[in-house]
Amino acid sequence: MHDDLLRRVEAGAFTDAFPGELALVEEYQVSRHTVREALRRLRSAGVVRGERGRTSRLSEPAEIDQPLGTLYSLFSSVTAAGQQQHSVVRTLDLRADGVVAGRLGLEESSPLLYLERLRMASDRPLAVDRVWLPAELARPLLDADFSTTALYQELAARCGVRLTGGSEHIRAVIPTPAERSLLEMPDGVAAFAIERSGFAGERPVEWRHTLVRGDRFAVSAEFSGRTGYQLVANG
Repeated sequence: MHDDLLRRVEAGAFTDAFPGELALVEEYQVSRHTVREALRRLRSAGVVRGERGRTSRLSEPAEIDQPLGTLYSLFSSVTAAGQQQHSVVRTLDLRADGVVAGRLGLEESSPLLYLERLRMASDRPLAVDRVWLPAELARPLLDADFSTTALYQELAARCGVRLTGGSEHIRAVIPTPAERSLLEMPDGVAAFAIERSGFAGERPVEWRHTLVRGDRFAVSAEFSGRTGYQLVANG
């Protein structure tokens, strides 16, 4: 049953509505337990969405698709998707954080500029973005308005610092109740946790942790049988 439902979804059979449990029981002549197990597997694979007591529905394709292996800004990705973006600045200050300072190659007591934003796309929460930068480089950013501008743009204009590369680690996580509430995420939806270390030349100048709604964001890469993965260039 699961395989047949998946085949029908891929063939575009449920563009109007996805059938409820009772309709599937009658159509496939199986028990309600069998139907629920098939739906559970489809939900786990992200094919359908739905909470207990509600009719399942097809998952919508991700609204923001980010290519892997490129130096990108979420600001640019949202704009490129044709959506209006802005941020709610939750925190912008100077502070010490020994763990992050170590990641930036600094003494533990070194002051850091910390910026935390709720990133919005088309007036709906998309991500919680937390960034740390060395205060000696980034102190002028304290005067920036990050509600409508991009961090990298302000970093270049106000501080003369341009990122040239870095590394990124992406994993799927289950948000905490507080994060789920902040991002207005429905139950059963996971998120991407993205950790980035950004460099200007050989110097680490950014440590970032971003929590992105998994139902609104995707990452992609291109590959071939001869050369393997070819990372998509960011336009």
